Amino acid sequence: MRKVKIYALTLAFAGGIGLTSCEAIKNTNNTQRGVAIGATSGAVIGGVLGNNVGKGGNTALGAIIGGVVGGAVGGVIGNRMDKQAQKIEEALPGAEVERAGEGIKLTLGENSVNFDLNKSTLTSKAKGNLDRLVPVFKEYPDTNILIFGYTDSSGSDEYNLKLSEERANSVKAYLGTKGISASRFTITGKGEEDPIASNDTKEGQAQNRRVEFAIVANDKMIEDAQKEVKN
Repeated sequence: MRKVKIYALTLAFAGGIGLTSCEAIKNTNNTQRGVAIGATSGAVIGGVLGNNVGKGGNTALGAIIGGVVGGAVGGVIGNRMDKQAQKIEEALPGAEVERAGEGIKLTLGENSVNFDLNKSTLTSKAKGNLDRLVPVFKEYPDTNILIFGYTDSSGSDEYNLKLSEERANSVKAYLGTKGISASRFTITGKGEEDPIASNDTKEGQAQNRRVEFAIVANDKMIEDAQKEVKN
């Protein structure tokens, strides 16, 4: 089984804010990383790291980093996200699951939720793979799910932006028919931004026609984590 990819995002003060050494990161687990992140506020982390890994926070990874709670509470949330990420990996091996800070980045590409050229309609394969995620999303109801839609580079910028939003909305709408509350979702169209493969080949274009999720704690999960820490 492929291990869930982990972005270790710990901060330290040494004459200013800087990234910890790779060796130090390797000697911590995800819960400890969440506590380490709490050495600074979520706002500081979002400002320092958002531009590097989230391009201002308007991507799945940026949204996760910008919403960091931190401290012992962040450690509790991180532990819960570890478990959810593993469940997603087991349910849908074709997806790319990445643990970052206190959230999960989930990329649904050509091997899980793909789109035909110039289409926003979910294929039967896409629906089947989303069905596999539904039980996990229901098992962990105390999360918000941000959906980012993408296109390849064919077509105008304006057209691609609209199409990408329609793709994200198609995923949201389908999951809604499976009993996932619409209030948990936020959708964003990204057009042809942030390609993960070359748009010079049909294969690369297919990979870029994708959807990414940022799964983050909602207010209830944060409140529950705060109570757990106090106890």
